[in-house]
Amino acid sequence: MTSLARVSRSERLQAAIPSLCLVLALLAIGGRSQAEDLTDSQDITGSQDITSSQELTAHLASLREAALVHTLNAELLGNPSATLTLDRWCADHRLAPEGSKIVAERIRGMDKPADGSVRALLRIGTNEPVAYRRVRLKCGERVLSEADNWYVPALLTPEMNRTLETTDTSFGRVVAPLRFQRETLSAKLLLSPYGAKEMPALPPFVLQHRAVLLLSDGRPFSALVESYTRDVLAAP
Repeated sequence: MTSLARVSRSERLQAAIPSLCLVLALLAIGGRSQAEDLTDSQDITGSQDITSSQELTAHLASLREAALVHTLNAELLGNPSATLTLDRWCADHRLAPEGSKIVAERIRGMDKPADGSVRALLRIGTNEPVAYRRVRLKCGERVLSEADNWYVPALLTPEMNRTLETTDTSFGRVVAPLRFQRETLSAKLLLSPYGAKEMPALPPFVLQHRAVLLLSDGRPFSALVESYTRDVLAAP
């Protein structure tokens, strides 16, 4: 794991700015109804000329995908719990039956011991036990993200540790009583360029976050790598 620059408050605000650019662009291209369908955006200045309805369709679809990824990114940056953010995202975008909540499907047999860089993020020595949990976060039948999580059992309660070991409850839901804070280390959009005339195929993952979770006294207790799948963009 390489060293990562932390996401500042101004960068969090900038994550939400593209929405206005895209809405204005879509108003210019296709009218009010297309603009109102989107909640986030990207400036299209300098993109290739659109010369056919097929190209227009591909272009608008790419803009919509980018808009949704920017929106999700901004929501993740503005909230401490990825689990609760995905709960709302799943409900708002009707990705699963009403009332569905995020569950963590454990991926076993892929243990990744905490290396020096992970221990540095957790501010612990070489002898401190670190647990590892790899999960797929699912809402209904859709996998919305895959996550690597290294956490310090000594900073959790025995009941929390037992729940994490024996159930599919998501980490964020288990540790919610700690009233933790989230410090995002990096946020990377993984979409292909979206000014092309042909609609590019969506990659398996469209967004990646690296973060640490902090107790109220500032001690880190969890280091995370979260990869969000293209299913976050799925239509109802």
